[in-house]
Amino acid sequence: MAVYAIGDLQGCYDPFRRLLDEIAFEPASDTLWLSGDIVNRGPKSLKTLRFVKKLGDSVVMVLGNHDLHLLALEAGVLRFGRRFGTLKKLLNAADAEELCDWLRHQPLAHYDRKLDTLLVHAGTHPSWSIKKTLARAAEVEEALQGYDYPTLLGKMYGNTPSRWSNELSGYKRLRFIINCLTRMRMLTAAGHLDLNFTGSPWRARKGEIPWYNAKKPAWQGTRIAFGHWSVLGLIVLPDLISLDTGCIWGRQLTAVRLDKRIPRVVQVRGQKS
Repeated sequence: MAVYAIGDLQGCYDPFRRLLDEIAFEPASDTLWLSGDIVNRGPKSLKTLRFVKKLGDSVVMVLGNHDLHLLALEAGVLRFGRRFGTLKKLLNAADAEELCDWLRHQPLAHYDRKLDTLLVHAGTHPSWSIKKTLARAAEVEEALQGYDYPTLLGKMYGNTPSRWSNELSGYKRLRFIINCLTRMRMLTAAGHLDLNFTGSPWRARKGEIPWYNAKKPAWQGTRIAFGHWSVLGLIVLPDLISLDTGCIWGRQLTAVRLDKRIPRVVQVRGQKS
């Protein structure tokens, strides 16, 4: 019974299937943890999403920012642009509504007590314990799964507020939680999210740090697995696993086995351009 965490798929169906062959994945006994961004950019978003959904209980996934873009497009609150062109085939499919409804009911954070590991797409706030991270994620999940979910999807866009406060409420609070869990990379010295930064942490602006380097974070001691940051690449440490190794950019798609004392890393060649 193996547990593998896999980085951002982004519609790269063929590398995904090769990776499953490499790890000898058995849906009846093994579990996949997917770090989000199942769709967009790659050539086979529809096929990828259908396949992941079909895997049923053998898959645990969290929502990424590209998954939320798909839901916003399907809800009619986001317009198509060049960066979403790969999603047109998916949204024109006969089962598009069913697929998006399934996707809308996926979590933004997942925690396994036995493995003491948290799975998120981008990261979690230094002031949030694991319990609080799951509670914050649940606030968004409740709204996303409710009848008025299009309103949330329409209001989630924007970079403000950039700093967490327990006093935040309404859609500002939900927007911050979404940005933290699905878009965050760098934090300023004052604790603000820098959501415009996309490069390597070694090229960070003065006074900014990667979210996972915050001093004495509330989650300290728990392993966190995340994707989203392809420039960062593969990191496998006792308390941190970075999974996005740029499959969509032709680099690698990576799986890390979580249920062994020494994690096993398996990689396949990424999407051909």
